[in-house]
Amino acid sequence: MLRCSAIGSSGSGGDYEISTQRYRSVLGHGDGNSVEGDSGVAQSYGTGAMAEEKCREEEIGGAYNRGCAGHYISLQISMAAAAAFIFFALSLHAELGVGCYTSIFSFGASVVDTGNSLIHTGYSCPAGRLPYGETFFHRPTGRFSDGRLIIDFIAQAMGLPLLKPYLGGGGADDFRHGANFAVAGATALDVDYFLSRGIENLFSNNSLSVQLHWFEQLLPSLCSSASHCAAFLSNALFSVGQIGANDYNNPFFQNRSAGEIATFVPDVVSAIGSAIEKLIEMGARTMVVPGSFPMGCCASYLNMFQGEKQDSYDPQTGCINWLNDFAIRHNRLLVSELQRLRHRHPEVAIMYADVYHAAMAIYASPHDFGFEEPVLAACCGYDGGAYGLNATVPCGSEGNSVCSDPSKKIWWDGLHTTEAANQIIAGGLLGPYTFPPIIQACPDVNWVVVGFLDGDGHMASA
Repeated sequence: MLRCSAIGSSGSGGDYEISTQRYRSVLGHGDGNSVEGDSGVAQSYGTGAMAEEKCREEEIGGAYNRGCAGHYISLQISMAAAAAFIFFALSLHAELGVGCYTSIFSFGASVVDTGNSLIHTGYSCPAGRLPYGETFFHRPTGRFSDGRLIIDFIAQAMGLPLLKPYLGGGGADDFRHGANFAVAGATALDVDYFLSRGIENLFSNNSLSVQLHWFEQLLPSLCSSASHCAAFLSNALFSVGQIGANDYNNPFFQNRSAGEIATFVPDVVSAIGSAIEKLIEMGARTMVVPGSFPMGCCASYLNMFQGEKQDSYDPQTGCINWLNDFAIRHNRLLVSELQRLRHRHPEVAIMYADVYHAAMAIYASPHDFGFEEPVLAACCGYDGGAYGLNATVPCGSEGNSVCSDPSKKIWWDGLHTTEAANQIIAGGLLGPYTFPPIIQACPDVNWVVVGFLDGDGHMASA
């Protein structure tokens, strides 16, 4: 199952004001449990002033409460917390030195796969056929979008070449600026975890641990001694994700209950944490770890759960609340795990990329970003309706339907976003949605690449 790169907003009472003048969120009122990270940014998980108090995420005997809607994460930054945040960010900048990273190493699934799945399947995966790649590359490259991915925009904004897929082979010169190990369909947990529970991995067995092994195999060709490796890796950015969604997508699409799948979340987060520990052991010193996108805004999930009751949907975005709550639970545990790792490894810069809100900003005000109705519908493989997908002629199949202008759509194929949406999300992650901010270590970001004028979120189109 491919990575569901859904974007949207969950939460009654979550009030977001987005304009083309500024990419920012007006924070809702939360009354949930607060988790404060080393950056001084408090992640408050609450229901919002307008939500019913009884609506909350609960874990009762390992079961997840599907009926609970209205959770969201509000990032509350007080003046004191902001001061601590800036101090930490400046300390990070001092540790890394002035300037950008010299290489990026990326791990994950289809949201960041730049061609590994295409090579692994013998060029038979859907992303190996047009209209995939039509917008920017004008040919299929194995990317699950019409053009560039979020990781592509981040690399370009940092003045680095697009990441080459590891399975494409090559020598040290080919991977001098980094490598992409992500594979569409990859899970954070190993395949045996799911097989023991009677769950098939529908697309790929190249889990996060397999990708780490590939990096371990590549590293000796990139640096020849301990001191050389330490110097090389100290200037590298490691992106550990997007990963984890397929750990949930596969069982959801195999009709497992939300309560059962919720019991997997701690193990998924633990696997991500273990991967980070392993990379630190190998010499990584700077990491960005994305959280989960809102699953309840994924066109494939919306199509699958069309029978949901009306009160299951967020009236502002049309997303399914209980699925977004599920993503929030993953993010809560991931934030806690990253805090633990920061305390354990103070010498390592570990950044949390809040893709949930970077993406949700678009869904809260899609028209301000130039997207057209129906907002939740896919561009490729669409068969009419709010988000109806053609299961018999999906994107990449002969005769599939394609919208006339992908830049006006958020969704590309129901599971993955368009280049236009990816560009905006990348700008958000380079700007206000990563903690501590990437730009503290990379002040010379080319904001024009991601459609922005500066790091404060002023858009080039304004």
